[in-house]
Amino acid sequence: MKLDPTKSPLLILVPALNEEGAIAGVISEIHEHAPGTPILVVDDCSIDGTRLVAERMGATVISVPAHLGLGGCVQAGYKLAFESGFSYVIRVDGDGQHNPADIPRLYDALVKSGVEMVIGSRYKGSNNGYTSWTRGVGIQIFRLLLWPILGETVRDPTSGFVGVNHRALTVFARSFPLEYPEIETLVVLQRKRFRFLEVPCEMRPRQSGRTSITPMKSLYYLTHVLLGVFVNVLKFDGRRRS
Repeated sequence: MKLDPTKSPLLILVPALNEEGAIAGVISEIHEHAPGTPILVVDDCSIDGTRLVAERMGATVISVPAHLGLGGCVQAGYKLAFESGFSYVIRVDGDGQHNPADIPRLYDALVKSGVEMVIGSRYKGSNNGYTSWTRGVGIQIFRLLLWPILGETVRDPTSGFVGVNHRALTVFARSFPLEYPEIETLVVLQRKRFRFLEVPCEMRPRQSGRTSITPMKSLYYLTHVLLGVFVNVLKFDGRRRS
């Protein structure tokens, strides 16, 4: 499969799992707000019509051969973008929570600032976007956890509405946190001395279906990510001392 970066240096990456009810609206809004920009949907073995709907809406779709989870699908997209020669990738989730109207803002910040990653933040400035109470608690905990590691506060550390440039792609195409990537990715950025920037963006309730993140899964998520962060920090300290 070949995507053409000569049409646009930007690729929109949409990881999706069973998003038949939302994916058409997501792709339609991307076409509206980023006209002419290639869209890659990475279908994580959906059992509904996600792939067919996405293709009908004009997206390029790859279906992974086995269920990879979010991180695996994002890395697959980054790898294809890197190998195809794209300079920038913006990830938009397939459930409709990210507002594609904010894509130009992320892209503009990514190009003009020169940072390796731009994060769409529901808490930046006066913006107070939608979030569940469990996610809100987790965000507060992760802010406290990441501050001494990064040396600055990340207002929305669990946001998946992110843009990366080619320098970040060279790293993430080879290695990427697989299960819950958002927090660990920030630690990887710090380890590589890459820079990030937050810009205000709208977050909406999912447009279709139900989230699989229950309170118990949220607790598992928190524990798993904490362990992942500490492992990454220990790896970095070990390499720095050797």
